[in-house]
Amino acid sequence: MTLLKTNRRDFLKMAATASGGLLLGFHWAAAEATASELEVVRASALAAGEIPFNSYLSISPDDVITIFSPNPELGQNIKTSFPMIVAEELDADWSKVHVMQAALDTKKYERQVTGGSGAIPHSWERLRKAGATARHMLMEAAAKKWNVPVASLTAEKSVVFHKESGRKATYGELATDASAIAVPTDVKLKDKKDFKLIGTAVRNVDNKEMITGKPLYGLDFYREGMLFAMLQRPPAFGTKIKTIDVSAAKTMPGIVDVVTFKNNIAIVGKSTWQVNKARKAVKVEYEAEGKLESTADHDQLFKTLLDSKDATVVSVKRKDGDVDTAFKSAAKVISREYQCPFLSHSPMEPMNFFAHVRPDGVELVGPSQTPDMARNETAKLLSIPPEQITLELTRLGGGFGRRLKADYVLEAAELSSIIKAPVKVIWTREDDMTGGSYRPAVRYRFEAALDAQGNLVAYKLRGVGINAGNCTREDNFPSGAVDHLLIESVEHKSPITTGAWRAPITNFLAFAEQAFIDEVAMAAGKDPVVFRLALLDKAKTSPVGAIKYDIDRMKAVINLAVEKSQWGKKKGVSQGFSVYFSHRSYVAQVAEIEMKKGKPVLQKIHAAADCGVVVNLSGANQQVRGGVVDGLGHALYGSLTFKDGAAEQKNFNAYRLIRMKEVPPIDVHFVNNGIDPTGLGEPALPPTGGAVANALFKALGKRLYNQPFSKQEELKGVALGERM
Repeated sequence: MTLLKTNRRDFLKMAATASGGLLLGFHWAAAEATASELEVVRASALAAGEIPFNSYLSISPDDVITIFSPNPELGQNIKTSFPMIVAEELDADWSKVHVMQAALDTKKYERQVTGGSGAIPHSWERLRKAGATARHMLMEAAAKKWNVPVASLTAEKSVVFHKESGRKATYGELATDASAIAVPTDVKLKDKKDFKLIGTAVRNVDNKEMITGKPLYGLDFYREGMLFAMLQRPPAFGTKIKTIDVSAAKTMPGIVDVVTFKNNIAIVGKSTWQVNKARKAVKVEYEAEGKLESTADHDQLFKTLLDSKDATVVSVKRKDGDVDTAFKSAAKVISREYQCPFLSHSPMEPMNFFAHVRPDGVELVGPSQTPDMARNETAKLLSIPPEQITLELTRLGGGFGRRLKADYVLEAAELSSIIKAPVKVIWTREDDMTGGSYRPAVRYRFEAALDAQGNLVAYKLRGVGINAGNCTREDNFPSGAVDHLLIESVEHKSPITTGAWRAPITNFLAFAEQAFIDEVAMAAGKDPVVFRLALLDKAKTSPVGAIKYDIDRMKAVINLAVEKSQWGKKKGVSQGFSVYFSHRSYVAQVAEIEMKKGKPVLQKIHAAADCGVVVNLSGANQQVRGGVVDGLGHALYGSLTFKDGAAEQKNFNAYRLIRMKEVPPIDVHFVNNGIDPTGLGEPALPPTGGAVANALFKALGKRLYNQPFSKQEELKGVALGERM
């Protein structure tokens, strides 16, 4: 298949129709776009490529509205939500909106990144202003044409109306005249209560192409004359090539070359089948560069570092009050430890990228969450200016943080520079699983001190992570609600590569924190929800140190989850609660377990989310449900272990993922507080493990301290997710 490319010049040709039209450019580089940054560009100028701004809203005479979407699309629905925001302020007919993926262009775009759940918060206001400005200019054009005041006009579904005279005109009919209107210095945005499109359920703009198998993804991309390549990488972290024999592989059908660079062996050929077959014929021996780490080593290391008194190793992240004194005088002390394993990102589409390194420049095509970083690292690798590199984005078949890195892009670029030909590097599932950038393995120790009345007076947390950086979130709840608090982090450097995994750090930390708080509440003799609300009230009335979370927003999702789940009111149902703040948003969850034939069955999960204004109700629902399923599946089953530096799980036959029949009904509700959007790609995942673990304790009377749950003694023989 050939990927249908839509580049900047194609867009200009489409927009610059012979009969004229309006194309409005809006600037993405400033924190808040102003009307002075918006400019009308006539069709003749467009054809010549004279476009001074970064992103473009066009209205053609045939009423088609087109917008470039600059951010990488990996399933977070940004390619649908961005144009929805513009269309809302434009009062556009959504059926006439056409969306196009923008290529990388740092002169025109800011934050051309997918990660951190930050795309909508970053672009919300500038997108609204772009739509509102175009709408105003169209109405100005109609007012001049009909010689009536602009205030007497209304607009709806791409049509301007003058109700008094009964006249109307489509946006396409007005577009050419509107291009002569001066861009307003200021425009009034809609009151959010007047939104008609935002907040509704809108289908993903790529649905039809995805369902019918149209070429959208990196693996679909094909360029006539390009070669295919797969790499033989070291089977264990911390090893290097000792001897190689590629003679047999080189003589196999379809093989063009076998190249060794850095610590890799690239097999290059005319098809993936031929290349993969030849790779198996390569004979290579590896040797260790140092100690090869195993999971058993890490288990011992965690215990040692949790007890370390070495100030050069232990990093204090936050300290409030006098923790030591508070613990010495406490009426009761609770201490627990929690541990999680490495996890593979396992996106449905394995890593791949196309590169063509030419004397006059470099062309890159493929799926990346950080295209600018990929280009800059390629420029550094090849010792050329970044301006000599173009990068075209395809849709991403999943990422979850794995595609924040550029290693697979650099492989393609370096190989192309060596073989002097266009090449597409493709990873297999085994490559992805064994040579990946994993979610770090971490162990936490929590300690809490209660007074005689069951009040939380002191709190300690130490985290130890394998290549995890700071494995705590020192300013998250309950920080600020406890008089005496100590948060510490320890990092062990390892050859095993790690990286951001969906909801970095909080994906497990939230489970540990929320399970521990439940246990502390029980020791205090208090309902776990009441216990959390009391801590939040204390943080509001008597804050200790910095408060980095919104207390009222957190309380709102708690109260909504309590209401929708009928917390504590259902008979025969064991409910577990969890609430978490991450990536500027808040999610509370209640998991419900019923005993069926003597076994616990997860019957439902209620989720209450506050992400500010919900742009696309369909997309938001799926983001929450997807986050819950991701959090549940990895809490139950996710585990990647190492033996002598090598991953022991190499494919899905050994690396367990959640199955459809194990997913319970998920009841989703949103807090409608009218604030600007705050992100939703990650916040629904962290609370899930805690809610399920707390429900399991109520059902079985057994606490879970490690993930995956399915491997713990407490759950042996339990098919938790499989409903009967």
